[in-house]
Amino acid sequence: MNPPQPQGTKAKLLELVKRHGAPTVQALARELDISVPAARKHLCDLQESGLVTARTEKPGGRGRPQHVYALSERGESTFPKSYATLCSDVLRHIEQLFGDGAVLQILDARQAELHRRLSASVQGELPERLETLALKLCEAGYAAEALQEDGVWYLVERNCPALKVARDFSQLCQSEQKLYADLLGVPVVRESRIACGAPECRYRVG
Repeated sequence: MNPPQPQGTKAKLLELVKRHGAPTVQALARELDISVPAARKHLCDLQESGLVTARTEKPGGRGRPQHVYALSERGESTFPKSYATLCSDVLRHIEQLFGDGAVLQILDARQAELHRRLSASVQGELPERLETLALKLCEAGYAAEALQEDGVWYLVERNCPALKVARDFSQLCQSEQKLYADLLGVPVVRESRIACGAPECRYRVG
C-alpha cells in the first residue's frame, strides 16, 4: 500500500524540494524558518518513507561537499498528475474514430501483456494464486486483499488507481475482470465497483 500523504512541515519540504530541484538542508531550513537539525530530521523521515533521495555535491569554487535533496519517483507521485485525464481523452478519441469495440480491444491487449507478466508467479492452488494476485495488485496501488467468507473466496480492492478512466470507460473493469479469471483459472464475478460509488471493488472467485 502507498505510504500516508505527508502533512505539515514535511509536505512543505516536499514542495520546496520539487520547486528548487536540489536544495541543501540549510537552504530548506532558511526557507521554512526552522532549525537545520529540525529540517534534517524531517528530511530523514522523508528518506525513510522513500519520498526523497540525497546525494553529495561539491559546490563551485572552494567549499566542502554537501548533501542536496531531490524527490524520488514515489515522492513525485504525491503531486497531482493529469495522466488519467489524458488517458480518458485518448480512449474517447479512439472510440469516436473506430467505435465502441476498439476501446475494449486496446484494453484487452494491455491485459494480455499483464497476463504474460503475471502468470509465471500466480501459481499453485486457488488460495495461493489468489493471495499472490492480491499482493501484485497491492504493489500496483489497488489496496487489494484475498479473503474467505462462508467458504467462498473473494478478491477485494479498496482503491482504484485509475478511477477516472474506470468511470469514463466501463470496459476497463470488464477487461480487468477477465484478466483475473484467466490468471486464477476459475470464474470471477464482480459484486461491487468503486467506479459506481461502492466503497470497494469486490469479486467472488470460483
